[in-house]
Amino acid sequence: MSDWTLDRTFTGSSGEVRWAALGPKDAPPLVLVHGTPFSSYAWRGIARGLAQDHRVYVWDLPGYGASAQYAGQDVSLRAQAVVLTELLDHWGLEEPAVAAHDFGGCVALRARLLHGARYRRLALVDPVALAPWGSPAYRLLGGRAEVFGELPPDLHRALVTEYVGSASHRGLHPAVLDRLVDPWCTEAGQPAFYRQITQNDQRYTDEVQHRYGELDLPVLICWGTDDTWIPVARGHELAGMIPGAELRLIEGAGHLVQEDAPAELTAALTRFLRTAP
Repeated sequence: MSDWTLDRTFTGSSGEVRWAALGPKDAPPLVLVHGTPFSSYAWRGIARGLAQDHRVYVWDLPGYGASAQYAGQDVSLRAQAVVLTELLDHWGLEEPAVAAHDFGGCVALRARLLHGARYRRLALVDPVALAPWGSPAYRLLGGRAEVFGELPPDLHRALVTEYVGSASHRGLHPAVLDRLVDPWCTEAGQPAFYRQITQNDQRYTDEVQHRYGELDLPVLICWGTDDTWIPVARGHELAGMIPGAELRLIEGAGHLVQEDAPAELTAALTRFLRTAP
């Protein structure tokens, strides 16, 4: 599990971002965007598979994984979309393919609709895109960040472990679960965990939801049929709002499709990326 390393650094508007690139330098570019409370590690196997035919860019969003975490940091969905736009410019990518999971979907959609980012095609995996979203537990954690931030480390780790684990329908390997939880259990990581929840406000999807009909590129929507975080009905609703969008249901997968059904998701993305415009 120690072989997933983001060996490059970019300093953007929300602090230091750690990133890496896999695959041939002259291959078609593909950018992967993770969601919360995860990191690029959730994409590791799929990134390596897709790197056979693509130059795959992976990164930990500010406030997540190996990227910077600090008091006062803006890690809102608004800020993350700006950082994605900055990274595309830093990488010199004019029109890459993008695959985005969970709130990474909102990040990618905002970058496209509000900041002029251009994509060749867009895949959304169980995205945060439609109101209302955020479970009662999620809202509780965000609304009492100053209290939960003071939990003893063992209790905090137990809470985060249970929360992250609930994203999988099939259950996570203990080593994988630890790798996803560890960044939130450092001195900087504990307040960062509650900070990102506090800042993730529904207004950031409200600002773009009415504009999904403007998307004029190929869009694939993948959804785990056993997602308990965002029900599969949202996938059907979203597909109906985006012209020409394809909906691919992945049986037996929960919200963290990358872990529950990596082969099925890789196959769906591979087919979509190879399809002629």
